[in-house]
Amino acid sequence: MARLTDEGDDPYLWLEDLDGPDAAGWVRDRNAETVAALTGGEAFAGLQTEIRQVLDAEDRIPYPGWRGDQLYYNFWTDATHPRGMWRRTTLDQYRRAEPEWDVLLDVDALAAEEGENWVWQEVTVLRPGYERCLISLSRGGADAVVVREFDLGRRAFVEDGFTLPEAKSDVCWIDADHIYVGTDFGPRSLTSSGYPRLAKRWRRGTALSAAEVVYEGQADDIGVYASHDPTPGFERDFVGRGLDFYRTENYLLTDAGERTRIAVPEDAQWDVHREWLLIRLRSPWTVGGATHPAGALLATRFDAFLAGGRELAVLFRPDDRTALSYHFWTRNHLILTTLADVKSRLEVLTPGETGWRRKPLADVQEFEHSRIVVTDPDHSDAYLLASEGFLQPATLRLGQVGGAVETLKREPAFFDADGLVVRQCFATSADGTRVPYFVVGDPGAPGGPTLLTGYGGYEISLTPDYDGVIGRGWLARGGTYVVANIRGGGEYGPEWHRAAMRENRPRAYEDFAAVAAELVARGITTPARLGIEGGSNGGLLMGVMLTRYPSLFGAVIAHVPVLDMRRYHRLLAGASWMAEYGDPDREVDWAFLREYSPYHNVRGDRPYPPVLFITSTRDDRVHPGHARKMAARLREHGHDVSYYENVEGGHGAAANNEQHVFISALTLEFLWRKLAGQPHAPLPRQVSTGATGERTGRRIWR
Repeated sequence: MARLTDEGDDPYLWLEDLDGPDAAGWVRDRNAETVAALTGGEAFAGLQTEIRQVLDAEDRIPYPGWRGDQLYYNFWTDATHPRGMWRRTTLDQYRRAEPEWDVLLDVDALAAEEGENWVWQEVTVLRPGYERCLISLSRGGADAVVVREFDLGRRAFVEDGFTLPEAKSDVCWIDADHIYVGTDFGPRSLTSSGYPRLAKRWRRGTALSAAEVVYEGQADDIGVYASHDPTPGFERDFVGRGLDFYRTENYLLTDAGERTRIAVPEDAQWDVHREWLLIRLRSPWTVGGATHPAGALLATRFDAFLAGGRELAVLFRPDDRTALSYHFWTRNHLILTTLADVKSRLEVLTPGETGWRRKPLADVQEFEHSRIVVTDPDHSDAYLLASEGFLQPATLRLGQVGGAVETLKREPAFFDADGLVVRQCFATSADGTRVPYFVVGDPGAPGGPTLLTGYGGYEISLTPDYDGVIGRGWLARGGTYVVANIRGGGEYGPEWHRAAMRENRPRAYEDFAAVAAELVARGITTPARLGIEGGSNGGLLMGVMLTRYPSLFGAVIAHVPVLDMRRYHRLLAGASWMAEYGDPDREVDWAFLREYSPYHNVRGDRPYPPVLFITSTRDDRVHPGHARKMAARLREHGHDVSYYENVEGGHGAAANNEQHVFISALTLEFLWRKLAGQPHAPLPRQVSTGATGERTGRRIWR
């Protein structure tokens, strides 16, 4: 078949029909082929058992959230509760090895009672008061949710309370009797990206149709929002719209409904805490006689800024090696986490009469990565800190800025790490750029099976973490694991991201190829034994590696991938990504997109490594048609392609641990067969049948 050039040339458009009989039949046939080829027998069952011990272990860290009422909230899944339960306890109980938990909602019991495939998504608690909340549940793990009001005291849903049918909704409490809501209100109420175009104020006891519009966006916006800050003495309301994935227009909303523009750059991130306004720049900003670089963090008093004042304190200024990762407020302090060559550093900044004082966050352990889990900015200067590494199970610690730090929980080891080491190396990309990557494995076992992963988009950083499934299923069996920190990510701030946006996207692919080539040059592996894996935007990365750099790899796995760059903006949420990739309807943009669009660059006369696509019918972010069509086109040309589509799971491709276990085992089995020429390496002795924290396990792809 000739090269695809436009939508009219696409012979597989019918596979975009989500539940059409022909498409559904095609999916069933491909699933059956893959399951028959890769599963079955005692070995695969044993691999699943090993992975399940990781994901369902009772002694993993129950990472908590704080809601402002001094209680520790946690959503927990295990073998008995595969859908999970939302629960809470006190600090004294949480300190114990086996705390007594107050179960607020059992999602398994609810699903059985209502005959629904409920998957927990999120919760918004009314503050202050903490007596009511809005719980979001999805069917099968989709982004679209059903919202229902819940009484925390009675542990029951509120009859005739705030309830929204299934949609991509956004809700925020104003007070006990009012909420802001953005949802599907009917015709013309959504943007072209499928998100709310209208934000309304909804009063208890009235119909949703009677809710008052407080802000309205345009059809080609990403979406709109309305939010309320209930901080006593600093109560404020905000509205705004997303112009694209990175640019927003924001306003302070008065009681009279008037809007005052918050005049920060459109592409800047900002937030307000009490009297303070923080501004995080994505591009240089000249203001008040000074030019601040992209990646800087600025602070000023909110009211003064709205009145025209431009006295900005510089809290962080990036350099060639260091970027701001994120920040958290406590009641009186600001905690900054920065990345220096992808290694975390934490500082505490405190405003005072003469400026901002700074000092390192006390007693941060010497791990490869530490992260703030939660703070309590309304009431205290407490924080929770998790520290971990590729080979170091996590430790969860409770600290008080300026005070003591205590260890609350330790994650047990999952696999024997003796003889394994972590090395950080730097490859040189095609244009001379220095690209960092981490190598995890046995340095005395060169040339073995190696799994390389990356993402390279949306300013998202890949940092070291303890992954029990990778540990048991790959490292402990003799594999080497590599994480590439390529351009497009956030490892070195906005400029690192911008270097691989739109027409510069190929720089990310050149970076990844450079890492792959260096792994071979260093003798760590060989092309035939080098496998790669990525999801979502990382799935696009995998598709490009398959079609542009096939000789570098022995196997490719793409999860929930974006692959058709001609039609991505017409499928589900794809229109919201055009700031990242470009607009295929503009000739100048399609000129560079078609050069790397994996679906449009499949060749029958070029050998490709074996590839496995994994997606979900219920993914309402990245359409499964991307993976379906790519697999069909590769099959047409006689390439070695495997395909598995879960019927639920949303963008994570799995709705519960049972599905996570199956997909993880499927991918590991595929890799061992293709890279080592055997079903999988023998199961080694494991350190513990205990497991890891909530973040352990296969990545949930963005």
